[in-house]
Amino acid sequence: MGFEKIKSNAKINLALNIVGKLNRLHKIESLIAFIDLHDLIFIKSIRSKNHRIIFNGKFSKNINSNNTITKLLKVLEKKKLIDQKYFIKITKNIPQKSGLGGGSMNAANIFKYFLKRKIIKLNTRQISEIAYKVGSDVILGLDSTYSILTSKKKIKRYKDCKRLFTLVVKPKFGCSTKEMYSYVNKFDKPRFSNPQKKMFNLNNLRKTNNSLEKIALKKYPVLSKITSYLKNLEKPIFVRMSGSGSAFIAYYASKRQCDIAQKRFIKDHKKYWCISSKTI
Repeated sequence: MGFEKIKSNAKINLALNIVGKLNRLHKIESLIAFIDLHDLIFIKSIRSKNHRIIFNGKFSKNINSNNTITKLLKVLEKKKLIDQKYFIKITKNIPQKSGLGGGSMNAANIFKYFLKRKIIKLNTRQISEIAYKVGSDVILGLDSTYSILTSKKKIKRYKDCKRLFTLVVKPKFGCSTKEMYSYVNKFDKPRFSNPQKKMFNLNNLRKTNNSLEKIALKKYPVLSKITSYLKNLEKPIFVRMSGSGSAFIAYYASKRQCDIAQKRFIKDHKKYWCISSKTI
């Protein structure tokens, strides 16, 4: 049996509010989309005593052996849902510690593969339980479409939302999610408790924000310079950090604007990674 190929798209937070804390975890709500930037996963079953997992590509360095994929496989084996071993190769095109959910989306898409191929059969409650055991974002990647996550962990999905063109920029350093949340000292009022598709309208998105952005800008002042530069780069609709950073995204209405912005950014900031992409 040959490898099957899976696309694992990057997740972006169009908006993110921190509305409280439960035990050691913060309660968040978020407007979420996915972009066509993706990792590639190749998977096949093998006759072996152990799973074989290999990472390659530009952003494959220093990935911990206890990653989201190994966590997923351990959870599934512990629950005796799989007894087959797998050879999994992942080409990492999504940078680590960027706020783009690369690792969580890898686990989500492998989990989705098992479900679609009926290798495992679970009800909705069981799927959610396993996803949250692997990582808090994994549940979001089970359907790569526009989504609203409420503070009560309810997810509402939406089709046919307006597509946006994105210039994704990341400095050489990444942001630790744990560290960024450790600086949170006040909470937002919930704004997405009653999910509606109109929340993805451009006028509404302009009025939202990412509550972790101020923390990242204070911790890493160089990000303030990049943000200011992006806000004046081909008149974006808005500029916002995704997740806990360190990636910032400038959103555009047209591909032409986005491509021109990318060329200008590369010319002036050669040390930064950036890519022109779009929501899916």
